[in-house]
Amino acid sequence: MQTQAVVIADDDVQLEGFLTIPPNAHAIVVFAHGSGSSRLSPRNQYVAQVLQEAGFATLLFDLLTAQENRLDAQSGEYRFNIPLLARRLEGALDWLHSRDETCSLAVGLFGASTGAAAALEAASVRPGEVDAVVSRGGRPDLAHEALAYVQAPTLLIVGELDEDVIRLNQLAAGHMRCEHRLMIVADATHLFEEPGTLEHAARLACDWFAAKLMPPIG
Repeated sequence: MQTQAVVIADDDVQLEGFLTIPPNAHAIVVFAHGSGSSRLSPRNQYVAQVLQEAGFATLLFDLLTAQENRLDAQSGEYRFNIPLLARRLEGALDWLHSRDETCSLAVGLFGASTGAAAALEAASVRPGEVDAVVSRGGRPDLAHEALAYVQAPTLLIVGELDEDVIRLNQLAAGHMRCEHRLMIVADATHLFEEPGTLEHAARLACDWFAAKLMPPIG
């Protein structure tokens, strides 16, 4: 299993990423990072590794360019621009569809923080292309009206000690019409830094994608 560095051209920008395709993969999970994060996020890289070991292909890519990230660090002008982030995610979906090795794979989206809202907004406008969504410590509430149009089964994972985000996820779930579930990880804060909590979240995500993306056995 090899990871290759890739560049996704989207309109007038080029977005860097890592594409990993295990042998005999049937599905790919595309990561949508949250504000201030990137393809180098150790937390999302860990989740990607868990998914890869379970047979999923993964695409971790930056939703912002290096220059945009620098501007965002100073002004915060991009991190809550959910329509822009969602369009970049759609561009990644188009890029996957254009490649022989990925065009036939079922697609899941894994969003963290504001990236979860981008994932849900992208899923709402690409119902035939996104087969499942997982949000980890996400802000699905920022997807607003798009929530009602998401068709892909969606898992919302939140830390037990992240009380404000639990409330926002509950609010978002109330607007969703698709199959969805809210799972609370015990003793976890927003970043799942406590021992064992990120592993728990990764396993929940892996199980969800396995149930929704993998072909039945037998």
